[in-house]
Amino acid sequence: MTAYDRKMSLAAVEASGLRSVVSIMTPDSRRHDEMRRLHVIEARGLTKRYGDKVAVDDLTFTVRPGIVTGFLGPNGAGKSTTMRMLLGLDAPSAGTATIGGRRYADQPAPLREVGALLEAKAIHTGRSARNHLLALAATTGISKRRVQEVIDLVGLTDVAAKRAGGFSLGMGQRLGIASALLGDPGTLILDEPVNGLDPEGILWIRNLLKALAAEGRTIFVSSHLMSEMALTASHLIVIGRGRLIADMSVQELMSMGARDQVRVRTPQASELRKLLAADGVVVTGQGDDVLEVSGVDSAYIGAVAARSQIALVELTPQQASLEEAFMEITRDSVEFTTHDTVEAGLAAAGRSAS
Repeated sequence: MTAYDRKMSLAAVEASGLRSVVSIMTPDSRRHDEMRRLHVIEARGLTKRYGDKVAVDDLTFTVRPGIVTGFLGPNGAGKSTTMRMLLGLDAPSAGTATIGGRRYADQPAPLREVGALLEAKAIHTGRSARNHLLALAATTGISKRRVQEVIDLVGLTDVAAKRAGGFSLGMGQRLGIASALLGDPGTLILDEPVNGLDPEGILWIRNLLKALAAEGRTIFVSSHLMSEMALTASHLIVIGRGRLIADMSVQELMSMGARDQVRVRTPQASELRKLLAADGVVVTGQGDDVLEVSGVDSAYIGAVAARSQIALVELTPQQASLEEAFMEITRDSVEFTTHDTVEAGLAAAGRSAS
């Protein structure tokens, strides 16, 4: 029996030829509301100092159930340190980190309340995947049946008897995710879970996290893959140099990107360019029939074209990608940059060539 006293059933999830198995919750509305309240992640004034270095600086945020929340930041931003404090592995210098109003150390049955993946290779390399999970299960009274369920869920059925020390990075990630899911927890905290996974594995973890969030669980996941985070997360928490930069939806963050253009394709590109330029609009070209227009919206461009009977083949607003928006808002918080080094190398190469 799980921590939420619910029935387990198996459901097939078909997505682009990928078949996986997820647990389906069947709580009544009262239990569902209770679970949502119990598994809110909260950081309040969270601070961590290592000597003179401040790794996390007065960080405050809330991660709510029912959606996937992404945790983003440049290298050295303090993401892993924050997750370690949430899980009681590092003690805060100031502030609090709680899950459901309790510190991780005060959870009555941690594996059943919070599943975590920080380092997939933190396993006994001489044990098989199955024995690794059985050893974890024995600490909390989790059944052997549940062990087999998560083995099947993460796709390790055929290698469950093999030593985990011989696993590839992707297989190790799957075992780490199985460990996090073992207690059927209401909260998942995952640090770079797609690291090492192939495209099929990335699609699988994306669908899994969305399905778990749809069940009302709290999903908090970090990643450096912006394109994948844009597809997986609904809400984002962005930090830089240990401080909060943004706490908003994916769409809100993307709207903050510097690029705000409209792509126009027309056989009368030169004529349309002259008309728009006369109004002080910035227009750049991409070939003989494509324009990139900045400073006005598609409705304005369409109206200008209609007045002069200019045929438009394409009129598409271009929004900044999540990666572009992320780079824009974190550019002053990057601790480790190669930009100057690359420019210096290119200059040196140019001098050598001459």
